[in-house]
Amino acid sequence: MTAAPEKKLPSHRAYSVRGEGETARWLELGAVWPHGDGKGYDVVLETIPVGGFNGRLTLRAIEPQS
Repeated sequence: MTAAPEKKLPSHRAYSVRGEGETARWLELGAVWPHGDGKGYDVVLETIPVGGFNGRLTLRAIEPQS
């Protein structure tokens, strides 16, 4: 019996951010996985904001839950 392939978890989350500072609105759009060779990323967007994309895509590292 062979083991199932290990499912890799994303390293980052992708957000559309509108506004600045304390009043900024962050909308989670998808997830990000690093390439095996360390030279790039796959960004998988599950949604696009209604009203269009404002051109600002922010990628943030996923922090471990405590």
